[in-house]
Amino acid sequence: MNTECTPSQMEFKGLGRRKVVAAFDGGHISSDGGALLLRETDLRFGITRQLAACFTDYRDPDLVEHSVLELLRQRIYGIALGYEDLNDHDDLMRDPLFALALGKTDPEGKKRRRKGDEGKALASSSTLNRLELTPTDASAKSRYKKVLYHPERLEALLVDLFVDSFKKAPKEIILDFDATDDPIHGNQEGRFFHGYYKCYCYLPLYVTCGDQLLAAKLRTSNRDGADGSTELLTYLVQRIRKRWPEVKIIVRADAGFARDGFFDWCETHDVYYVVGLAKNQRLLKKLGKELEEARALHAQSGQAERVFTHFIYRTQKSWTRARRVIGKAEHLDKGANPRFIVTNLPEDYATPKALYENIYCARGDMENRIKEQQLDLFADRTSSHTMRANQLRLWFSSFAYVIVNAMRRVALKGTRMAKATCGSIRLKLFKIGAQVKISTRRFLIHFSSACPYQDVFQQAWQNLHAYPLRC
Repeated sequence: MNTECTPSQMEFKGLGRRKVVAAFDGGHISSDGGALLLRETDLRFGITRQLAACFTDYRDPDLVEHSVLELLRQRIYGIALGYEDLNDHDDLMRDPLFALALGKTDPEGKKRRRKGDEGKALASSSTLNRLELTPTDASAKSRYKKVLYHPERLEALLVDLFVDSFKKAPKEIILDFDATDDPIHGNQEGRFFHGYYKCYCYLPLYVTCGDQLLAAKLRTSNRDGADGSTELLTYLVQRIRKRWPEVKIIVRADAGFARDGFFDWCETHDVYYVVGLAKNQRLLKKLGKELEEARALHAQSGQAERVFTHFIYRTQKSWTRARRVIGKAEHLDKGANPRFIVTNLPEDYATPKALYENIYCARGDMENRIKEQQLDLFADRTSSHTMRANQLRLWFSSFAYVIVNAMRRVALKGTRMAKATCGSIRLKLFKIGAQVKISTRRFLIHFSSACPYQDVFQQAWQNLHAYPLRC
C-alpha cells in the first residue's frame, strides 16, 4: 500500500556487508558554501545596497522582519545560486549559511516573532512574491503589497554601475544592441504570437558593453525588433556622457536595427554605428565584381575566400541620405555568401576587412551574454501575470548577472576561471558543501576538503579583499 509519508532514512545498495543509509538530518550543512563569495563581491561593490534605494517601503517599520535589502538579496542571490522558483525559498529559509550571506544577524531564526516561524530565518515565497506584485499605486494604506519599485531608478543604476566599474574614463566604448525571444506559456499580460520565433513570447531588448550589462527592457512581441532602440540609445548616451563627456561611443547591432531614424540620431549626436544590412539585388549588383573575384580564388585554393570593398549606398525609399556600406564577398564550398554592414565610422578608422571581421563580427559575443542571463540566471522566468512584475523579474536576473560578472571580472582575474560562464561559476565555486558552526563569538564555516577548486576560491577571496568595502 502506498503512503504519503516521507521516510526519515533512505537505504541504498549496500557495499559488501555494510548497509548504505542516508537521511536529511545533517543539521547546519549547506550545499551553497560559495554564497559567501557572492556576498563578499556584492559588499565590495555595494550593488544590492544601491538597488534597495530604488524601492519605497510603505510597511510599518515596527512590524518589518525582513528589510527591503534582505528581500532583494534573498531573491537575487537565490537566482545566482540556481534557485529560479519562489517555492525554493520555502526550504532555503532554513539554511543558516544562506541567511548569513544575506546579512541576517539571527541566521538560525531563533528570535522570530511568531512561534510558527522559529527556525526560519528568511522570508517565505509568499513574502517575496508580494515584492514582485506591488502595483504602482501602492501606499501606506495598502493592505499587503507595500514595497514599490521605481523603474527609472533601476534603469539608471544599471548604467551607473557600468560607469563606476572603470577607474578612469575610457577613450572608446562599443554598445551592443540586440533583441531576443522570451517564450511564455500562460495568459500573461502582453501575450502575442511572434511569427519568426513561432511561439507566444516577449521580446526583451538588451544593451551590453563587452561583458557588462547596461539595459534589459521587457517588451511585447507585437513590434519591430528595433522599436524603442533610438529612445534607449538617447538615454544611455546622455547618462554616459554626463560622466564621460569626451568618450567615443560606437553602437553595434545586427540588421534588425538598420533603421533610418536610428542612424539619423547617431549622425546628429556624434555617435558612431556599425550595423548589419540585409542583402538585396541592388547591393548584390554593387558587390558583383568582388563576388566573381572570390569565386575565382575559391576555385584555385579550394578553401573559403573573402574579398572586401566599400561604397556609398542609399535605399530607394527608407533612407533620407546615402551612407557608407562595407561589402563582404565570400565564396564557400556551398556557394556565395555575401554580407553587408553600414557605418558612419571614418575610412581611416579601419580597413573594410578589419571593420567587418574585428569590429562587427565581435558583436556575436553578446549572444553569449544573453544566453548566460536566460539559461544560467533564469531571465526567461517571466511567468507573473503583469508586465510590471515580469519586468522586475527580468531585472532581478540582470542584477544577479551584474554581481556574478563583477566577481568574474575582479575576483577571478588571473585564475583558470577568469572566462568561465555564470553557470560554471555557480557549479564550481558556489555549489560547495559547507558545515556551519555558530557560537556567540563567530560563525565558523567548514568547506568540503575535497573541493577541486580550492585554489580558485582562495585566489578569488584574496582578489576581492584588495577592493574597499562599500556595504
